[in-house]
Amino acid sequence: MSDAEGDRFGARAARYARVGASLGGVAARAAGARLAGRGVGDVANAAALTAALGGLKGPLMKVAQFMATIPEALPEDWAEKLQTLQSNAPPMGAAFVTRRMQAELGPDWRTKFASFESHPAHAASLGQVHRATAHDGARLACKLQYPDMKSAVEADLKQLDVLFALRRRMDGAVDTREMAQEIGDRVREELDYAREARHAALYRDILGEGDVRVPAVREELSTSRLLTLEWLDGEPLLTFVDAGQEARNAIAQAMFRAWWHPFVRLGIIHGDPHLGNYTVFRDAGGAPAGINLLDYGCIRIFPPAFVQGVIDLYRGLRDGDEDLVARAYEVWGFRNLRRDLVDVLNIWARFIYGPLLDDRVRPIAEGVSPGQYGREQAMRVHRGLKEKGPVTIPREFVFMDRAAIGLGGAFLRLDARLNFCAMFNEALGEGFDVKLMAERQQAALARAGLR
Repeated sequence: MSDAEGDRFGARAARYARVGASLGGVAARAAGARLAGRGVGDVANAAALTAALGGLKGPLMKVAQFMATIPEALPEDWAEKLQTLQSNAPPMGAAFVTRRMQAELGPDWRTKFASFESHPAHAASLGQVHRATAHDGARLACKLQYPDMKSAVEADLKQLDVLFALRRRMDGAVDTREMAQEIGDRVREELDYAREARHAALYRDILGEGDVRVPAVREELSTSRLLTLEWLDGEPLLTFVDAGQEARNAIAQAMFRAWWHPFVRLGIIHGDPHLGNYTVFRDAGGAPAGINLLDYGCIRIFPPAFVQGVIDLYRGLRDGDEDLVARAYEVWGFRNLRRDLVDVLNIWARFIYGPLLDDRVRPIAEGVSPGQYGREQAMRVHRGLKEKGPVTIPREFVFMDRAAIGLGGAFLRLDARLNFCAMFNEALGEGFDVKLMAERQQAALARAGLR
């Protein structure tokens, strides 16, 4: 496959036409609903949007799934419907896989493996994974990108503006322009498998082994559109929802460490907390010993000042320091905040930080189903912003927020009962020094080849 194939005008134009027609119909329907006095976010419009995106599959479906897990990105009914979408793209056939592998590793590509399974072990929206074996006996996972993904992504991201513009036109309480830019940048990064390889190396350096395992990269078998990793044996996380409390707590603790330790120490998060990105491995006695952390396409590296803002907001809420809370929001990128707007944002902050401020063993939330984690608070914030706003959501907030919601939902699925406050303060260590964190971040990024 030539580089020209990655961004062909014909492929891009065809994608524009299909996506534009699908979303254009939804926009017209929503406009009609508004003229008729109905809400743009009603159930019928949500169903139409879901049908349109589900038919398209590919990158825009992935973007839709992202937005469904970000409070305030979409109306409530839309978000609920979009969460039902599944990444079920049809797999490439064996002949097509052969051509793609030749394009990435050359005509003698099969000689570089002891074995290679042409039928994929998993097919998703941007690529598919094949099992293979190296000549040294190591079992491998080969993630092969579908063709024309650059064209598809660029076409779909152009049309993403249709969704956000429609939201702003019908409901201006939240300005979503920075959200759209952030989502676009992260999805483009997911196409760069060379960058994903460096992300995996970064996390392997940060977390090591212990209760969180990160697959090793086989660089000699990887390109910008083929990523070959060590195959890690594990069982789906949902297999353990009926396990004993101790087992479920052990899994949740490993997930907490995999997310919070890289953030408070290095300003880095795994931004895609989909349950499929975790598997569980057992110890010699058969008990859950930890998690395999998979898929490093969506990694967010934050400026040290943003991390300082996160810590300051925690401390401000803990100590009742309203000035520190307001300053933290400003550091995050919120602008022109009055005290009443800060109070509205605090509804959300107290929900997210609540478990970290409560020094006791507890579930992450009580009386909430996993799919509804954070939704009630998001609706309360939206009502407040509609009355007192509008507010522009800073781009750095998007995946931080999404990951926190995804992690909380996973803890609810496991019904984990832990002292989240103690775990957070353990991750924080003796204290937070933003200068030291910045130095550690730069050193870690340099070791992984990201700077």
